[in-house]
Amino acid sequence: MEHLPLQPGTLWPAILRQTEHALRCGALRPIETTQAVIEEGGIRFLVRQVSSLARKEEARQAPNVTARTSSAVNPFLPYDPNLFVADILDTHVALLNKFNVIDHHLLIVTRCFESQEALLNLADFAAWFACMAEFDGLGFYNGGADAGASQPHKHLQIVPLPLGESGPAVPIESVLETACMEGPIGKLPGLPFRHAFAYLEQAPAAARHAANAAFDCYLALLEAAGLRAIEVNGELHQSAPYNLLVTSRWMLLVPRSSERVEGMSVNALGFAGSLFVRDAAQMQVIERLGPMTVLQRVAVPIVMGQSG
Repeated sequence: MEHLPLQPGTLWPAILRQTEHALRCGALRPIETTQAVIEEGGIRFLVRQVSSLARKEEARQAPNVTARTSSAVNPFLPYDPNLFVADILDTHVALLNKFNVIDHHLLIVTRCFESQEALLNLADFAAWFACMAEFDGLGFYNGGADAGASQPHKHLQIVPLPLGESGPAVPIESVLETACMEGPIGKLPGLPFRHAFAYLEQAPAAARHAANAAFDCYLALLEAAGLRAIEVNGELHQSAPYNLLVTSRWMLLVPRSSERVEGMSVNALGFAGSLFVRDAAQMQVIERLGPMTVLQRVAVPIVMGQSG
């Protein structure tokens, strides 16, 4: 079946309309949080903690919580029609994130099963940038379970900006001005772990052209970060887990060594400067270690003689 591509100007109204519907019918289950700011290394990290009321509700519905975290069930095949927002391309659909922490959090999901550990391709970036052309957002990708991915079916994500009420739209942007660029790919001296950074062209461009440029940039970032493509059952996969952050202005790729620090999961949003904790004990971990050390623990160390 052929699907019409996303029509300009239709995505944000569709998000608002479907959010209202999904809340009304109970398909959308936002996670209520309280927010704190912890400043370190010139970055105002946002830390969202699940509210005590939300934890009580979660405990009351424990069987449902267990069911939703089971990796044996693919929530995207089929997806819940109450969470469907729009057809993006023949290859991708946009869905509301059922258990969202940030309002209007979108999942950009492949129609057919593709592995979350497969390399991103041009169609993924075309779908991403078709959405990002509609509103100012932060795209992110959790490349594998050790990078914070909760589902093995390939899904890209996007949340509206700004992430917080004050400071840069993306907290990590406060250190971008220190970027050391070696050609198109550079490093951010304030990040004490392996990573690769790039600016994207600021000139107005059609989403298709922006997607092409971003895809080429992604391949260069993988190489600069020391990741390579490996073949798995005839499909190109990543050689190691990683997180990717994408805006219309820049991209950041961070290889990962593990998913958790002292039981606390970290996904790509952590490297944007936005962390999520489930309770006061996890908040205390961040306060004790510091947000940057938390990120350092789940990232890959910088080898002596390397700048990032």
